[in-house]
Amino acid sequence: MFEDPLTLIVVGAILFVAIVAFLANRYRKCPADKILVIYGSGNGAKKSANCVHGGGAFVWPVIQDYAYMSLTPIGIDANLTNALSRQNIRVDVPCRFTVGISTDPEYMNAAAERLLGQSANQIQEMARDILFGQLRLVIATMSIEELNSDRDKFLEAITANVEVELKKIGLKLINVNVTDIKDESGYIEALGQEAAAKAINEAKVRVAEQEKMGEIGKAEAVRETRIRTAAANAEAVKGENEAKIAIANSDAVRREREAEAQRKATAAEKVASAQALEEAYAAEQKAENARAERERASQQANVIVAQEIEKKRIVIEAEAEAEQKRVNAKGEADAIYAKMEAEAKGLFQILTKQAEGYDKMIQAAGGDATKAYTLLLLEKLPELVKTQVEAIKGINIDKVTVWDNGGGAGDGKTSTANFLAGLMKSVPPLAELFDQAGMALPEYLAKKKEETPEEPVKDEE
Repeated sequence: MFEDPLTLIVVGAILFVAIVAFLANRYRKCPADKILVIYGSGNGAKKSANCVHGGGAFVWPVIQDYAYMSLTPIGIDANLTNALSRQNIRVDVPCRFTVGISTDPEYMNAAAERLLGQSANQIQEMARDILFGQLRLVIATMSIEELNSDRDKFLEAITANVEVELKKIGLKLINVNVTDIKDESGYIEALGQEAAAKAINEAKVRVAEQEKMGEIGKAEAVRETRIRTAAANAEAVKGENEAKIAIANSDAVRREREAEAQRKATAAEKVASAQALEEAYAAEQKAENARAERERASQQANVIVAQEIEKKRIVIEAEAEAEQKRVNAKGEADAIYAKMEAEAKGLFQILTKQAEGYDKMIQAAGGDATKAYTLLLLEKLPELVKTQVEAIKGINIDKVTVWDNGGGAGDGKTSTANFLAGLMKSVPPLAELFDQAGMALPEYLAKKKEETPEEPVKDEE
């Protein structure tokens, strides 16, 4: 319907202004001298109306409505006549009460329930009936003397009884003014006459007492005047004498003080002169001390500063040397680590290659480890023989002397032959070397060695 955006904005603005105007028209403000009463739905389950003072509230259309109640005080003349006192004496008590609706929430709710829509005259008549009843009740509990003389008690009793009843219709007692109380029997008037006569008699007694006191005072005043005159004359003479003595004493004190002041002045001059000399000497001593301190500081600066510079130089050199040592040590450690790592890698490569060679040798021997072992032994046989030769190669026999008597041993050999045989046996045989190494010679070598010594035995047999 509205495709133009501008048209939509205008329509929305108009609707917004209309809503705001409507809400503003339903917002009610309460003046300071009135109470705003909002009644209808929306006030809560237990409240028949919502009372607002000194502010404002929103009144919903259709379901709510509002009204105002005035807070203006209402003056009520309650001229009570023929009221019975506690002594059964009828009295007339003219009173004027000032009441008004209170802004306390409890009073406002009660006033809204009972006084909303009532005119000021109607409220005044309703309050006057309550006041008359409570006023008669209070007078019935008090005597004529209490009503006449103890007005504070009377007013307190009225306030205590009246406020409770006025609160029920939402009113609060503001002020009570009770004028002259009268009775039909003249009792109050008689009390007044009695009080007047008593006051007159007391006044006459006080006048006579005052006249008597006046005469006595007059006589005492004359006597006091004569005594004080004589005393004053005596005091005057005494004062003159004391004044002369005081003048003489003052002159003596003056001369003494002048002499004392002269002495103090002379002493002060001498003391000042001595203090000046002392201060001069102290200033010179202070100057000498300052010069000595300056010299000492200069010497200390020349020596200590140089020593501190030397100390810092030594510290720096020591730190540099220590740092160099740490660098060298770290370099050596890195070199050792690299060397050991290289050796380990080389050894690993050697062992790896040896293992691969042994594996290939076993494969070449048809998978028989014993044959592979024999091949390795044959490969090492020259080194073993060389080892046996080296065992006696280093023996230098310069001269051997044999004393042989030509006798033989049990085996038919001479002593010289046995000696040479034993010398040859001292060289370790191959079989023992292999046994010590945990290995065994091939069978063809072992058999030849075993068969060689058995042949001569067979020939002897």
